[in-house]
Amino acid sequence: MMKKLLLILLPVLLFGCAVNPVTGKSELALVPESTELNVGAEQYAPSRQMQGGDYITEPAIANYVNSVGQRLATVSDRKLPYEFKVINDSTPNAWALPGGKIAINRGLLTELSSEAELAAVLGHEIVHAAARHGAKGMERGMLMQGAVLAVGIASSNSEYGRMAVGGAGIAAGLIGQKYGRDAEREADYYGMQYMARAGYDPQAAVNLQETFVRLSEGRNQDWLSGLFASHPPSMERVAANRQTALELPAGGEIGRERYLQKIAPLIAAKEAYKAYDDGRKALAEGKTDMAQAMAQKALKAVPGEALFHSLRGDVRLKQGRYKDAITNYDRALQRNNDYFHYYLQRGLAREKLGDLDAAYADLDQSVKRLPTAAALNSLGNISLVRGDREQAKKFFASAAGSKSGPGQAAASALTRLDLPDNPQKYLEVRLGRDKQGNLLAQVVNSTTEAVTDIAFVIVYTDAAGQQKQRSLRLRGVLEPQKAMVVSTGIGPEVKSKGLKAGVTRARIAE
Repeated sequence: MMKKLLLILLPVLLFGCAVNPVTGKSELALVPESTELNVGAEQYAPSRQMQGGDYITEPAIANYVNSVGQRLATVSDRKLPYEFKVINDSTPNAWALPGGKIAINRGLLTELSSEAELAAVLGHEIVHAAARHGAKGMERGMLMQGAVLAVGIASSNSEYGRMAVGGAGIAAGLIGQKYGRDAEREADYYGMQYMARAGYDPQAAVNLQETFVRLSEGRNQDWLSGLFASHPPSMERVAANRQTALELPAGGEIGRERYLQKIAPLIAAKEAYKAYDDGRKALAEGKTDMAQAMAQKALKAVPGEALFHSLRGDVRLKQGRYKDAITNYDRALQRNNDYFHYYLQRGLAREKLGDLDAAYADLDQSVKRLPTAAALNSLGNISLVRGDREQAKKFFASAAGSKSGPGQAAASALTRLDLPDNPQKYLEVRLGRDKQGNLLAQVVNSTTEAVTDIAFVIVYTDAAGQQKQRSLRLRGVLEPQKAMVVSTGIGPEVKSKGLKAGVTRARIAE
């Protein structure tokens, strides 16, 4: 995905101007609409996967949110293929990708009190997409990096975001970007315009910002890591919204009773999801008994929630009860067969039991939904057991892009597999001279593995103008992240111009 984006964006070297369809202002536009649409469409699914997956336990809630979003989309100044999804995560958050792909977390829905407040949130996100705020973030990255898309691999609110690799890392960067104050003002102002056009009372946007300011005081950092990290509330925004409300026609729908009726199942399940969140925290801290108790509490309240079955499976996986864990993941997948985590965890459990074919199938399904270092590393290990070294290398190389534990394990495995075949990729030879002008060679091992049996060659031009080469060996073991300097036997009479050197042989020290 990154390569595809670079191919699209690198040729755009001339500044182009376009009229912003929301503000009517003429502004720089390096990213064409086709790229916005492609990025949004390609990153929407992995973005939702890494944030918790779609909320499907009560489909009517997702349908309701989409209907409110589409009502606002019809009055937007820019016609895009808008989509609105509910993410199954308790963090109060909402985000928009370029091209009109919008999501709101289950946790934010329970903090709102009316349909008009929901419209305020969704209208705000519609403006971010319609006014090209996400595309502008991409353009800023291009300009800062000399026409290179610099979204990078960022962490997300999900515990799995840091394991995402490849194109999924781009998704993490896009949904984690922070908008500037001007972008937030525009999203507030025009979002309220859309509310009024769609028949909602824009005063709800004022009430919403007042609520957010109040909620932001005294809350823990985890709670604030969602919406408030990228859309920080302030009294300045409250005052601006009040002024905007005065400029708009008074009245409009509030929809308090309708909203509370529609999301009633979420309100009723709030304590169950809190138990689940507490259970995940306990599991991360190694408190498996507490995590199991929290999973049981959550399941007793909402037995149809796949996440709760998965938590029981995660506890049992950590306890080494692999068959029991598989049973729990089976139950999770019966209720939601489109979330990467359930396939990933079941695959890891099956791998532990030696059921490699079934494990491979599960891990492959997981990667199709969200490529993670954990799944790719295990796929590499299974390929290695099967004797397919080249396929194992590909999996390890993909996983090595993550700084997580599985990513580091994959990087080490890749080095051990590939270094004997391609030593020049892992070991560097740097040339220099001593005080007498004699040529020295420094061999650098930048890997995490100890290396031995190192041979390298130096190509040079002698005093007669003839190109020659000299082969040398490095004795002993070159430790990880270390370097060794040796004399080459080449004197000062050999000029530096045209000197080349490279490693031709090496192996991992056992």
